[in-house]
Amino acid sequence: MRLKALFVIFSLRLPICMATPVPPCNMAPLTSADIAIIAPDSISCTEAAYPAECATATHAAPYINLAFTTFSIHDFGTQASLLALILYESGSFKYNINHYPGVPGQGTRNMQNPAFNLKYAQWLAANMTDSGISVQQVEKAEAEGVVQVLALVNNDRWGFASAAWFLVTQCDGEIRRGLAGLTEEGWNAYLTDCVGTTVTDERTAIWKDATASGKW
Repeated sequence: MRLKALFVIFSLRLPICMATPVPPCNMAPLTSADIAIIAPDSISCTEAAYPAECATATHAAPYINLAFTTFSIHDFGTQASLLALILYESGSFKYNINHYPGVPGQGTRNMQNPAFNLKYAQWLAANMTDSGISVQQVEKAEAEGVVQVLALVNNDRWGFASAAWFLVTQCDGEIRRGLAGLTEEGWNAYLTDCVGTTVTDERTAIWKDATASGKW
């Protein structure tokens, strides 16, 4: 199925968000221009070290919007935080595999570790009939190794959705409330208490750029 058709299908879920949203719904879709303002180097893949992994802002925007809809992430603060995370982890969409230092099986746009990629594949097989991933495929990939598991979830559709899945399934409600509140404390708690990484000036700078407008 073409990406445009997929986007239309999942966009049908948006009115659910309009009912009594708390926090308010962000009805403006993320555009490639929005991404380019935050990460100007996402405009082109010309100088990408791994061209096959690189995605431009134009290519990425529809998949990110689709991820927000699929996992019912409708408030701006959470959307912007997820965008900031994947921009940082993927080097502005230049990578979807860990090359530095090079951890086998680590990847997707939020650079999930192998253990979570397996959980992600299992969740998709069990819960998303349109994922293209079956329980049998997951079991086969698990037996073959972490690189094969990563390959199951590292396409555009699910590679750009991995951060949203992780937030919804692995983080608690307090973390989500902190991101929705657009506070730096909420961002810091997301990184340290859920993602399990450190707060750095570089990470926070991208988050501040992503949240600066208060809307796309």
